[in-house]
Amino acid sequence: MKWAALVSFAATSALAAEVTPTEKVVQLLNGMMEKGKKEKHDEQVTFAAYKQFCDDTSVAKQRAIEEANQTIDKLRADIQKAEADARQLGKEIAAHDQDIATWEGDKAAATKVRETEKADYNETHKDYGESIDALGRAINVLKKQDHDRAQASLLQIDHLLNASQKAKITSFLSTTMDLEQPETPSAHGYEFQSGGVIEMLQKLLDKFEDEQSALEKRETNAKHAYDMLMQDLKAEIEHATQARTEKQAAKGQKLQAAADAKGDLADTTATRDDDQKYLSDLTATCEQKASDFENRQQLRADEIAAIEKAIEILSSGAVAGAAEKHLPQLVQTSFLQIKADSAALKVHDNTLKALTYLKTRAGDINSRILMQLATTAGDDPFKKVKKLIQDLIVRLMEQANEEAEQKGWCDTELATNEATRKEKTAAVEKLHAEIDQLEASIAKLTEDISDLTAAVAELDAAVAKATAIRAEEKEKNTQTIADAKGAQAAVAQALNVLKEFYAKAGEATSLLQQQPEAPEIFDSPYKGMQAENGGVVGMLEVIESDFARLEADTTASEAQSQKEFDTFSTDSAMDKAQKNKDIEHKTAKKQNEEQALQEAKGDLEGTQKELDSALNYFDKLKPQCIDSGVSYEERVARRQEEIESLQEALRILNGEDLA
Repeated sequence: MKWAALVSFAATSALAAEVTPTEKVVQLLNGMMEKGKKEKHDEQVTFAAYKQFCDDTSVAKQRAIEEANQTIDKLRADIQKAEADARQLGKEIAAHDQDIATWEGDKAAATKVRETEKADYNETHKDYGESIDALGRAINVLKKQDHDRAQASLLQIDHLLNASQKAKITSFLSTTMDLEQPETPSAHGYEFQSGGVIEMLQKLLDKFEDEQSALEKRETNAKHAYDMLMQDLKAEIEHATQARTEKQAAKGQKLQAAADAKGDLADTTATRDDDQKYLSDLTATCEQKASDFENRQQLRADEIAAIEKAIEILSSGAVAGAAEKHLPQLVQTSFLQIKADSAALKVHDNTLKALTYLKTRAGDINSRILMQLATTAGDDPFKKVKKLIQDLIVRLMEQANEEAEQKGWCDTELATNEATRKEKTAAVEKLHAEIDQLEASIAKLTEDISDLTAAVAELDAAVAKATAIRAEEKEKNTQTIADAKGAQAAVAQALNVLKEFYAKAGEATSLLQQQPEAPEIFDSPYKGMQAENGGVVGMLEVIESDFARLEADTTASEAQSQKEFDTFSTDSAMDKAQKNKDIEHKTAKKQNEEQALQEAKGDLEGTQKELDSALNYFDKLKPQCIDSGVSYEERVARRQEEIESLQEALRILNGEDLA
């Protein structure tokens, strides 16, 4: 107890000698300097967070504005292209409309001409039919008169002919008979004198039948030409109509795309303008705040420097030494001595309170520094303890300032790295999706091109086969028609030979009803082979008509086959041209997508490298910015508690009242 009393008295005497007015001023200045540094540090932390906001927001807005400008340029280009495509499609649609109108006019004109030709053909064919029928009936009437009776004449068949037929017979007679030939001697009343008339009528009948056959061939050819023309015009109109419909739809899509792009352009432009205004205002505000911060920091730094200079002056030997030497002499009165002793005792009590407070706070906040300080303070002189506390406070505040700067740097780097990782990850995912889509499209295009190529090959094979069949069929039909014509000519020649023979035979033939006297070996006069002759002539006529029918049927069949082959060839050519066009289009598209695929893979490789680099940098940031075990806020709180505890202990040692 005596030792404790002596220590207490010594400590009281020492503190009484140390606490001079100058030292009190120095203590106040130290408090001001600590407060100034703290507030300076708090301003730095606050401004660092505000600057981080300015930087992050400016980067985000600049990126948004740049992306909006790119989008605006693209939308303007899309609008121009869509409108240009729509104008071009409009011109092409007008051209199709003009072509369709022209072809419709051609169809109407051709149909009108065809109707006129058909009407003329029907009328002429009817006249020929009626004439041939009348001549056939007239020949039959004359042939029935082939017996001994009065001479027949054309007057006997006059009632069988109409005016047109009579005119044709008169015209034929005027070109085949000599009007100035000598008169035919009168025949006997029982002789058949109309053989020449029958021959003349038969020639006229043959002529009419030939002309009718030629008329029918011309009609068949004209109809075939008309059908082919109609088929071509119909195909052209259908193709042009389909193309017009497709282009009309495409034009509508282009105009709709242009309208949508204009709407997107207006929205994007408005958003970009808002971002630009916000960025401009933010930049001005941030610059003003930065200028204010620099001015405030400079003022605080100047203030702290001034306080430090004042402390230095007051702590110098010239001031502190003079105070220690002269000021205590001013308080040697008994009253002041008693007050000093009382103050010394109070300081001793405050020291004990400070030690107790430091140990309590060290246990509360688990502070190793406070516990070490409390232990040291129990052994060291009090002046050294206060100096130690002040040094600890300064060191902790410097650590807080350094950690705040580290925190600002970490926040900036982590935010930038996170934005980079998100951006590059999204870009990698987008490129992967684009590559998958391009690969699928290229595979589909390859399959389509292969199918179209096979289809073109099949078309070529089908056309080649059809051409070979058509050539063989045409050759066969040509040969059949030639054979039919030759046979008709031969049969006609045979008929002419027979008819000329019987005509020239005169009285020697049964055909002219001039029976010769029978040879002596026969009991009756010879009348000729009338039955055989009639049978042969009839058979030859039937054969001739059969060959004529064969020629007509084969000609019609050839025309129909040729028409079908032409239609097949035209359709195949159109189909092949369309397929070749599709192959060309898909091949070009495939090449473009393959190039785009290579570019996307190159972009993916570069973007993946950037992402990997950002991930590696993030791994480097984690140990010093994230994986420290205790959060930044917890460390700041603990450090602040330590500083407040040290300041409280210092106030206790200085004898200030505890709040």
